[in-house]
Amino acid sequence: MAARPRFTSRATVLVLVLCSLVAILAYPTRQFISQRAEISAQRAKADHARQQVEQLRRDKARWQDPEYVRAQARARLHYAMPGETPYIAVDPAGQAAAQPSASAAGPGPSEGSATGPVKAAKPWYASIWDSVDAADTAALAPATPRPLPPSPAGDTSPHDH
Repeated sequence: MAARPRFTSRATVLVLVLCSLVAILAYPTRQFISQRAEISAQRAKADHARQQVEQLRRDKARWQDPEYVRAQARARLHYAMPGETPYIAVDPAGQAAAQPSASAAGPGPSEGSATGPVKAAKPWYASIWDSVDAADTAALAPATPRPLPPSPAGDTSPHDH
């Protein structure tokens, strides 16, 4: 008896057709999946924008109320009604509680802490002028000569060999 071939020509053609179908459908399937992900991301972005619009509408409606506007003017801008005498009470403990978040990246413990003296804040233009003065004095300072790097051992000649 003659040995039968392991794969017949029909089986070979069937495998080639299946491989070509997989190759043909791989790219569109990948595009479909990526587009579905993009669609879901855009829907999430639209939902977020819709929530922001609703929040802004609520804020706008709140600002239409004259009592709310008065309350905000008093709280934010320290306005007072005619005939009233406004006072602002400064609580040193409140300032010390607000300082640690600002001093974590800034000045050391001696500046602005509850135990040390509190420096008066300078106006912004004074800070700018101080920085201009500091830059000017740094530019006018005589340049200090830099030391030369050490020469290789045994080479006292300034010229290359």
